[in-house]
Amino acid sequence: MNISDKKDIWLVVVNVFAASKKAGSVWKKAAVMLEEAGVPYKAMFTGGADNAIAISRKACAMGYRKFMAVGGDGTVHDVLNGIAEHVYAPDTTDVSISDITLGVLPVGSGNDWVKSTGVPCDIRSAVEVIAKGRTGLQDMVRVTVGDTVSYMANIGGIGLDARVCEIVNRKKEQGRRGKQLYVSALLYCIRHRVPVKARIICDGKEIFNGKYLSLGFGVGKYSGGGMRQTPLAELGDGLLDVTVIPDIPLWIIAKEVPKLFTGTFHKVSVLTLAKCRSVSIIPECQADAEPVEVDGEVIGRGHTTMEVLPEQINVIMKDPR
Repeated sequence: MNISDKKDIWLVVVNVFAASKKAGSVWKKAAVMLEEAGVPYKAMFTGGADNAIAISRKACAMGYRKFMAVGGDGTVHDVLNGIAEHVYAPDTTDVSISDITLGVLPVGSGNDWVKSTGVPCDIRSAVEVIAKGRTGLQDMVRVTVGDTVSYMANIGGIGLDARVCEIVNRKKEQGRRGKQLYVSALLYCIRHRVPVKARIICDGKEIFNGKYLSLGFGVGKYSGGGMRQTPLAELGDGLLDVTVIPDIPLWIIAKEVPKLFTGTFHKVSVLTLAKCRSVSIIPECQADAEPVEVDGEVIGRGHTTMEVLPEQINVIMKDPR
């Protein structure tokens, strides 16, 4: 198989640990459906020598340009980061991110990213969407915390949001699943909140300076099994949506939390909202810096920068605009 052949074949990354390790059995059924739909693919599995990031990075270097994640939001994040690690490597000259197409067969516990693409969570329906091959454009966002670089598929957060992710990830490692995980972790973190102070700079302009509970940023709308911290975000509008929750009384938090689930969170008057191409979060004290999460993965603490990159990636969508 030469490079030109690989460009037309889907490289399927199957996360065998997704959906409480049920992804493997789901994939067996999905593989038959893809073959029946005439979708050419090569499947590779995590759990061996390589994880999803390494598999995707090596496959991109080999000439694959279509990638399908079989798993949840974490798998999508890892596949995207593997692709980006090759595309943005200093010595890469043979591919740009606009040459890449990313799709997903959603078998995770959250499946929030696909809510913005319109791809159904039903596997047969998702295969039908992939077979049609319709794509839309999504922004690429680079998040840097110290020496750590990550690329965001959906939504990230700092503070309360990231603390919720730390708790949820621990529970998932214990085999627990479900939307209730996020809700209970959110309520726990609200009760035990520890506001810290930071400056937030968007496109060179200071939009916030003070104590905050949580900072959400995203190109997608949904996180945490359906919560919407950035309900006005669009995958391909060239902008990063930012939502700052300041240090506010517990009774106000309790009153406004339901709006996280109704798509009206942006109407909460005490929030600071912004749309921009670059963000810098500068903690007042490094020792008190809050954790930073990207697509549910905590990547570090400290001075954080985010930038929307010039080129966009193609993603499978049910009804592209």
